[in-house]
Amino acid sequence: MIVLDIALVALGVGFALGMVRVILGPSVADRAVATDLCLFTVVAAVALTVLRTGAEQFEDVVLIATLLGFLATIALAALVGREGE
Repeated sequence: MIVLDIALVALGVGFALGMVRVILGPSVADRAVATDLCLFTVVAAVALTVLRTGAEQFEDVVLIATLLGFLATIALAALVGREGE
């Protein structure tokens, strides 16, 4: 259990650094990448919480959030790519 707690703390630090990048990011691309980082740290934290507590009903939440995050990444990449033209 202590390893999961350490991983959750590391994810919290990563989320905080990602939020700093979202706020201070000089470009839209930087903010988009930082937003993806924040989303996937939250998904990873939920997955670790599922492992820690054994609450299997949240496994579907992890899968759906991962799929939506992937689709959002593709949409943001298309948007940022269009701005460069």
